[in-house]
Amino acid sequence: MSALLITSAGAGSGHDVITSATLSKPSEPTGPTPLWEWPLAGRPHVLRGFAPPAQPWLAGHRGVDLASSPGTQVRAAGAGTIGYAGPLAEREVVTVLHPGGLRTTYLPVHPSVRPGQAVRQGEVIGVVQDLPGHCQTACLHWGLLRDHFYLDPLLLLGHGQVRLLPIWPSTPG
Repeated sequence: MSALLITSAGAGSGHDVITSATLSKPSEPTGPTPLWEWPLAGRPHVLRGFAPPAQPWLAGHRGVDLASSPGTQVRAAGAGTIGYAGPLAEREVVTVLHPGGLRTTYLPVHPSVRPGQAVRQGEVIGVVQDLPGHCQTACLHWGLLRDHFYLDPLLLLGHGQVRLLPIWPSTPG
């Protein structure tokens, strides 16, 4: 049995690559394993989306809030190394450092990991804490940064909005 597999040719390329794959059993995967997954089981409801500020110093929502319950397991969205796991501004936070300068953040999360620990995609990194304030109900705030720039974490899953920024020449020309 044959099937078509559509994959992205690369970030920002605007092109999809269509290849054929042979399937011997319906239960076998039809293509490569995705590099990213939701940090909560299933496909959680997005309570509040990414709303970056117009300027880096202004107020905005630098991640997405996912509906959850206190005690819900939080999983690493992708493989990496724990960069931070502990208290920050009266809540506990976990950050995962990924290849290519990406960093995912998870809060409020009581960590079950320690800084420097390698984690696999989908590995439990902690549980959602019951802390009021950020959401009306319990939620996981999931963030994504590339270096010091906030990005929509839903882009990792093929969702979200792309915001194009100008590229300024490094020398006057």
